[in-house]
Amino acid sequence: MSDNRVLPDGTIRSLCGVSGVRCAGTKEGKFGLALIEAPGESAAVFTRNVAKAAPILLMQERIKRGRLEAILVNSGCANALTGRRGQADAMSMAEIAAEKLSCSPDAVGVASTGVIGRYLDLPRIEKQCSLIAPRLSRSPAAESDTAAAIMTTDTYPKHALVKGEQFSIGGICKGSGMIAPNMGTMLAFLYTDAAIPACDLKDMLSHAVTRSFNQVVVDGDTSTNDVCFLTATGSAGRVDNHEFEKVLLECCTLLAKQIAADGEGASRMIEVIVTNAGTETDAREVAKTIVGSPLVKSAIYGQDPNWGRIIAAAGRAGVSFDPDAISCWIGAGQDRAPVCIAGTMTEDLRAAKQALDAKQVVIELDLQEGEEKATAWGCDLTEEYVVINGKYTT
Repeated sequence: MSDNRVLPDGTIRSLCGVSGVRCAGTKEGKFGLALIEAPGESAAVFTRNVAKAAPILLMQERIKRGRLEAILVNSGCANALTGRRGQADAMSMAEIAAEKLSCSPDAVGVASTGVIGRYLDLPRIEKQCSLIAPRLSRSPAAESDTAAAIMTTDTYPKHALVKGEQFSIGGICKGSGMIAPNMGTMLAFLYTDAAIPACDLKDMLSHAVTRSFNQVVVDGDTSTNDVCFLTATGSAGRVDNHEFEKVLLECCTLLAKQIAADGEGASRMIEVIVTNAGTETDAREVAKTIVGSPLVKSAIYGQDPNWGRIIAAAGRAGVSFDPDAISCWIGAGQDRAPVCIAGTMTEDLRAAKQALDAKQVVIELDLQEGEEKATAWGCDLTEEYVVINGKYTT
């Protein structure tokens, strides 16, 4: 398998690396629209926030058919907490795309992101859809426009393309703030040319999401609009399910790490690795609790090797371990510095402080409880986060 995300300009980086996918997008100020056409078997995972947006409620029912022809995505308005009108507007979005593509509205997926508590501007969406539908294509420009169209506070578009032996999985996502996914991610759209039945896609997607997107924490808030779609066009034929799962997890992880690195106001990405846990679930919970701790995030922003905050966060994760047996390091490779070994603190923390100067800070925690491990990703907490969210709707 190879990571084809980081490529020179003018090359395929994500969606258009998958046979059978065409896309297009446009952006007008804060308001964007993206259209992705790719008939195939489909599955999705959705936010577990009780206050679900209208497109989530609609797609939870429609995805049961196990097949989509296209997905229409708008940015700038979340269409969340908008009642019956919002639900009708979500259906209207699907009808707008269906009319342009000459397919059934029931076969069109919809997703929204942006300000909560505002109604969709359907005339704008119809105008934008009329503009981009004729532009659907497989090209570097098409996928770049599509990824940019779904952005809100993101500072850059997010792409991933990973190749297996006979198939590819590509995708885009958006996410920068309101990030503590309890399902998939903010918005993610994954495509493969492998032939995989919808029932298998759902299980594989849930498995990959648990170990990738669900391990990202920017600010601890779970969105009303989180959704992750996966569609299989089938043009590459049947493939080995085990290999497919590995490639899917790699693709999701690449996107998840980009979200973590692009956290609102962030100056550093954080990667927390928990090893020798009793179960994988325990490892995931500890890693995610550490990376989500405001105190840990603040310490990393200030380049303060306050390892006590790391252990304290681990201790409230609901996982049993012996604090007097654990070890902790800050940094990676040659910069990896111990701050606590077998429960005994390191008195000289200068090397650990130096490791915090990196743009990607790695924290490793050995629980000495078993043989399982997991990783979580996030970012530091800066004053800029407050500036961005203090005036989000204005």
